[in-house]
Amino acid sequence: MTTDYNEQFKDIPGTIVFDANQSRLGYHLNMFCMSLIKAENRKAFKDDELSYLKKYPMTNEQRQSVLDRDLNRMLALGGNIYFLAKIGACDGLSFQQMAASMTGLTLEEYKQMMLEGGRSIQGNRKITENTNDK
Repeated sequence: MTTDYNEQFKDIPGTIVFDANQSRLGYHLNMFCMSLIKAENRKAFKDDELSYLKKYPMTNEQRQSVLDRDLNRMLALGGNIYFLAKIGACDGLSFQQMAASMTGLTLEEYKQMMLEGGRSIQGNRKITENTNDK
């Protein structure tokens, strides 16, 4: 049995398992997010985002994903959604608004999709189902 659980799920679109490897990868990114619990840190971050981010030994790619507010990229780089929610809160976003941005839908489109039972399973079971190699 492999210890990299993400390997087992690579063929499922949008699936990143927050395992020990992801935790290590995103440690500093997640610690930055946790710093946003304090009002003075949120203010410092909003006043000069790049300078504030440089206080944390993240990779340049992690910093850029924060600056871009690319939540999907942050997840791939070790971010944990419960920590990343603090960035959204700092920006005045609800979790629903954040989730909508991660799907590429507007908030209203996302709400409607969820009311209709979520994403269709068609084309979302396995990445290999969407290839032309059949």
